[in-house]
Amino acid sequence: MSNAEDGPAASPLLRLSLFGQMRAEGPAGQSVLPRSRKTRALLAVLALAAPKPVLRARLTRLLWSRRAIEQGRGSLRQSVYELQHALGAQAAILLRATRDHLALGDDRLWVDAHTLLATDTPDAADLEIFQAPLLDDLDGLDPAFDIWLAEERQRVLRHGTVLAETALAAARDANGRRATAEWLLRIERTHEAGWHALIRAHLELGDRTGARLAYDRCLSTLTGAGLEPPREIALLLQCSPTAVPVGLPVSHHPVRLAVLPLRSLDGKASAGLMPGLAEELTAAISRFRWISCISIAPQDLKGWQRSDADYMLDATVQRCGIRIRIIVRLLDLNAGSNVVWARSYDSGITNLLELQNTIAAETAAQIDPQMLLREGDRRAASPAMARTSFDLTLRSIPAIYRLEPSGFRAAGELLASAIELEPANAAAHAWWAYWYLLLVGQAWAPDPLAATLRAGQLAERAVTLDPGDARALTLVGHVRAFLHRQPEEACVLHERAISLNPGLPLAWCLCGLAHCYLGLHDVAVEQICRAQSLAPHDPHAFFFDMALMMPYFLRGEFESAVVVGRRAVELNPGFSSTYKGYLATLGQLRRSQEAARVLARLLQLEPGFCVKSALERSPMVRLADQNLYAEGLRRAGLPEG
Repeated sequence: MSNAEDGPAASPLLRLSLFGQMRAEGPAGQSVLPRSRKTRALLAVLALAAPKPVLRARLTRLLWSRRAIEQGRGSLRQSVYELQHALGAQAAILLRATRDHLALGDDRLWVDAHTLLATDTPDAADLEIFQAPLLDDLDGLDPAFDIWLAEERQRVLRHGTVLAETALAAARDANGRRATAEWLLRIERTHEAGWHALIRAHLELGDRTGARLAYDRCLSTLTGAGLEPPREIALLLQCSPTAVPVGLPVSHHPVRLAVLPLRSLDGKASAGLMPGLAEELTAAISRFRWISCISIAPQDLKGWQRSDADYMLDATVQRCGIRIRIIVRLLDLNAGSNVVWARSYDSGITNLLELQNTIAAETAAQIDPQMLLREGDRRAASPAMARTSFDLTLRSIPAIYRLEPSGFRAAGELLASAIELEPANAAAHAWWAYWYLLLVGQAWAPDPLAATLRAGQLAERAVTLDPGDARALTLVGHVRAFLHRQPEEACVLHERAISLNPGLPLAWCLCGLAHCYLGLHDVAVEQICRAQSLAPHDPHAFFFDMALMMPYFLRGEFESAVVVGRRAVELNPGFSSTYKGYLATLGQLRRSQEAARVLARLLQLEPGFCVKSALERSPMVRLADQNLYAEGLRRAGLPEG
């Protein structure tokens, strides 16, 4: 901020961002952040106190409380020298040093926290500063500094809460109240009036699904903090949010899968091992709503006819000492009993129940996309089969996975026809919402705003029609997170989808992405890796790698991000979202030649893409994450706008 009173304010010589990961930029936008954390902490303390001086003795006690006095003074002198070196020519103007004090002059200094603390009439830009805790990367520096930092965070938090409350009271319409309530809850997540305002705003907008999701978040947050939600919040919805799943539509004829009992290949040596495997497989696969899964008991094998099913899943077991090998196969009975998928598991026999659970979860996760693509291609090759909404929906899915422009647009037409035939088809609504999301993400939408609006409408309808469909829930969640910038609500949907079907890799991946948008990168990596472990060869593997690249990048693990970025591009060269994070990573690594090739390909896929459009379309919540992303793109040569 500037204290100049005469004429226009001169541009800052130093811009400091203290929310999230600390950043310091010189007058030309170059980074002047000191390398050592102690010197960064020194700069932060002086910046928050500016223009008032700070005693050297106080700085020594804050940053070197465990050292002897003389050692602390020597360390402070070294940090001052490092700070002067980092600031360069501007140090003589900005930094004032005397025998007893240090100070930063504020006439050519801009600090985000100062901007916030100086205002009484907040706008969206003021509230947006609260993207992450103050000095998020300086915890654990010194016990005395940790106490000071906690006090500063509380001071800023109190002021931010007051600002958000003021903005909420001044909001003129339901959209404004909803947005401001979200900001208030980011600042103070247990703020009861904020939850009340958010739920009421959703109801005023006619978004009852959004109100219920907000209520679920409220319950989870308040009970997790040991608080009881006020009765008046529940009364807004007249009751706790419940969802009654609707039955399958008449035209829905699920694909039939028969699960045979486990067969032993070595006679009695393996008899009796994992007798419940067929039941575990049936339970896991039955969570996929479009599959009708039947477990065939051993005594019923003789009377069972292969014509009673479309696919068959069988498993064999062989024992050698204390080791066993189990092979699971999927056979397409409509294609001459061809084996279309197989997986081998080798294990000891000490924990057979855990092995049984693993086999069931991974088998369900891996055969679902195989069957989806196979059934979609089968129906596309025989158009006469496509008579129902269910058939048209299946026909659309392979083109959505492959992302080839002509086939992709045809998939949208198929989904439109599916909904026209059957307005209550929840799966068709969810896939069409996802189709619109990819249309926007690939920059193929002639009117991105209208496409975003349509995706939201279809997503809301899908959840209303069948809140028990895990795939529909997670697709809708991604629409909310990516297009509508509501990652908190998306996490509720993804977590509900995972609870309904823990073997759905897409739900784990999209849940990880939503947590990445929120800045919870460790959680994101864990959840996306779970998706990959469930289905390492999923047709959507390129999407999983793209998703994993982003939290690696935002955690500063650039080499890991490059590895998965390259792999994602190789798996699907036409998926433009991969190139964006990949390019930003190469920019941060200063790999100009590789970045130039990636940039050229990205601009072929999305002509006109620039840093401005990247930030406008980015769903990342934390300002520090947005800035790291933008800085990487700029360094890689992407035009500003």
